[in-house]
Amino acid sequence: MSQRLLHQLPHISIYYDYLNDWLYVDWTGDQDLESVQGGCLLMLECLRQERCRKVLNDNTRVTSMWSDAAEWGGRVWFPAMTEAGLEYFAWVYSPNIYSRLSTDLTLQHTTRPLIFTFDDLATAQAWLRQM
Repeated sequence: MSQRLLHQLPHISIYYDYLNDWLYVDWTGDQDLESVQGGCLLMLECLRQERCRKVLNDNTRVTSMWSDAAEWGGRVWFPAMTEAGLEYFAWVYSPNIYSRLSTDLTLQHTTRPLIFTFDDLATAQAWLRQM
């Protein structure tokens, strides 16, 4: 396995994938403003620590809406991540329709970095490898 666990909480696990030089972030279960902000700030810390430019953000196992965090994510967190060196962000949708809507809402509030959404992990990985 080419991943090193950096942080683990009940709702998020953050790994550094040193073969691909990206953060792999696995979100789990119900999310809300507090869990999203806390998890995102941990991601920012890890991005700075590992000095990587790519994130594979996996929402496959997210089970709820978290739209109250969308504007903060787009207007505050993504600019901070970009400033910390993030260039490419592959976002794998949750099968949960409300989580998907929360993702789309977040994307309406930001222009950078380059963010693409995917329905499955393999396609997201393939895109991120090409960047």
